[in-house]
Amino acid sequence: MQPKRERIRIGKEKLQRIIEMCKSVEERSLDPFLIDVNEVISVIKEYFPEWEVPEDLCLDAETVHRLASVIKLQSEWVKHRSTSLYTDPFLLEEKLTRIDKEDMVEVFFKAWHPIVELEQISLHSIAEAMKYWENLLPLKERWKEFPTAEFEAGTTTRDELVKQRILRDKAFSEELENFWQEMKSKVKEKGDDGRIRYWDFVGAETYEETVHRAFMTSFLITYGYATLEVYPLEEEILIKPYDKPVTKIGKKQLVSIPIAVTTDNWMKWKRGELK
Repeated sequence: MQPKRERIRIGKEKLQRIIEMCKSVEERSLDPFLIDVNEVISVIKEYFPEWEVPEDLCLDAETVHRLASVIKLQSEWVKHRSTSLYTDPFLLEEKLTRIDKEDMVEVFFKAWHPIVELEQISLHSIAEAMKYWENLLPLKERWKEFPTAEFEAGTTTRDELVKQRILRDKAFSEELENFWQEMKSKVKEKGDDGRIRYWDFVGAETYEETVHRAFMTSFLITYGYATLEVYPLEEEILIKPYDKPVTKIGKKQLVSIPIAVTTDNWMKWKRGELK
């Protein structure tokens, strides 16, 4: 067992390295998911009982503060990447270099919507504006406080939550297992080379059911029941279920792949315009 003084020294060095790593992510705009949040939290928890002097506690607080900044950056990264307007600059450049001149001109024509507009103020408009301001009530009369609605707190049961479709009747693990079996059956029926297109699996008759299927699929992939194959240039995403759950996927670094399940994308899939 290490002496207490030695553990304190090692713990302080680890916290300093975590702080420098978080600073690098903040200042150099690096991928915030390079930081393993769970591992950092475990280090902070491991050495927290060793801190006795204010300087060490301040170091611990700064580490938590830096980690919170990284988590905020991760949240913003996911929001940005999940918007349908986001396009990877590299992919955009690749597509532009491959497209023909005639196709490029056609794309410009489709996106060209010239707008001609003339705006000018007239004497009639000035008279109307003056009349409006003269009849306007004072601020204190316009900004009256609205009465606050009062709500009564109550209790509910699991059966009622199931009836309101807030909770499912089945246990989550059982539902996940059934969903995995359904994925494997669909791959055998409609898939190719043990894979199936993402939207062909999560797509359903209603948008609400599609969102639920996308939600369950994300858990299957996270828990190692299946994996994603992404082909950016072809704009194609495939799902490949495993025969058995994989608890550890080699030494590869796990990455987050945001997929926008919007009503627009769902409608495109219904019309056969989305892979």
